[in-house]
Amino acid sequence: MKFQELKSIINRLYKEYVSEHFNRIFLALVLSIIVAGSTSSIAWLLDPAVKKIFIDQDKTLAWLIPLAIIFAFSAKGLSLYFARINIIRVGHEISGKIQKQIADNILKSDIETLESRHSGQYISNVMFDAVRVQQLVSTGVLNLMKDSFSVIALVSLMFYQNWKLALFAMLMMPLAGGLARSLGKRIGKAVGEAGEFSGKLTSFLSEIFKGSKMIRIYQKEEQEGKNASTFINNLVEKNIKILCVQIRATPIMEILTGIMIAGFIFFSGKLIVAGELTVNSFFSFLAAMMLSYQPIRSLATINMVAYEGAAAFKRITNIIDAPIKIKNDKNLPELKLKNCDIIFNNVGFQYSSNKIPAVQSINIEIKGGTMVAFVGQSGAGKSTIMNLLPRFYDPQKGNIKIDNQIISGVSLDSLRKNISLVSQDVILFDDTIENNISYANSNAKKEEIIQACKFAAAD
Repeated sequence: MKFQELKSIINRLYKEYVSEHFNRIFLALVLSIIVAGSTSSIAWLLDPAVKKIFIDQDKTLAWLIPLAIIFAFSAKGLSLYFARINIIRVGHEISGKIQKQIADNILKSDIETLESRHSGQYISNVMFDAVRVQQLVSTGVLNLMKDSFSVIALVSLMFYQNWKLALFAMLMMPLAGGLARSLGKRIGKAVGEAGEFSGKLTSFLSEIFKGSKMIRIYQKEEQEGKNASTFINNLVEKNIKILCVQIRATPIMEILTGIMIAGFIFFSGKLIVAGELTVNSFFSFLAAMMLSYQPIRSLATINMVAYEGAAAFKRITNIIDAPIKIKNDKNLPELKLKNCDIIFNNVGFQYSSNKIPAVQSINIEIKGGTMVAFVGQSGAGKSTIMNLLPRFYDPQKGNIKIDNQIISGVSLDSLRKNISLVSQDVILFDDTIENNISYANSNAKKEEIIQACKFAAAD
């Protein structure tokens, strides 16, 4: 993923999801400034602490400065706590909104679009990718604000104390930035591949649940076990790769920090000898530099979080943006039934995945109030003809009429409201038997449910 694409994805994420939580983010921003201010004040207080308490032995400041340090740490801890609470809520609410949009897309998409992707891919988008976006918003945004302000405050303090030492300490920052950019690109690619493997594993698991009887009757347990191992091993390897890339910054940052501190001590010794730096300023500067280590390291890895979240959000938007071909248009008139006559007029239909038409030049006239059976060999188009009537698919040629009304010219809700379906696929929702039977009419009375059972010989 190139930087320009990353920028475009982050910009869309902000406009469509993050911007509506501006008040909470602004509050977290203010709290982040307090965190930065209290962090730098901790380092600054070491200067008077060393000079007034240990050198001058000032009895008044001997208890005032420790109280000020307690206050600074308390302000930092409480501000950071409330900032995290706000950002965590923002991240999870955005993740929830994305998951609702994916669920809504699944419910409203036309059947052909749904069948072009395995259900496991959708589940992966809901579970795997939405969480990655949530981590980008909650962890990434907070760390960006908190650590940026902390670095600015601490670097300002270092320049205030000694500009020569501050310039020396600044050498590490461009190195950390270059490292983050390099690792960010690698982790973005690895997360994308992990998302795909997660979807494939979910698809495979759902298939072995549905095909459990078939697997056992043909003694394919060992073969499917090997397939499961392959899918899981691929996902495990990708997750290990992601974590390895994430922690790769740690040893490099440790080495850079070690070099910087060693150089700092050597350089400080020369400045103290030359009379340009006092011992108390040295300890205060050292504290500021050490406190800046964590936010600099965090900022060095935030690029990886951005690439990871952006890659996940890109996969999500591919689903959300997919056009819905067959949807309800409230501006269309409702279907009006009289005789319930059905006419297929020169109907032709071809699935997008097939090169040969499923049905072509179909002309059928069915009188209302009659019973009709379609008989033919497998693949002859019986199911396709039935699926065209409730507009699970739309024909590419011809039209279908009910009581002289072209079904694509009436509202989809009114069409399907007048059609009942007993599918050849057995579907039971994870609910009570009573609710499954009354699924088409949730207001059905118990007597009606019992009567339906009797009609189906299931009483």
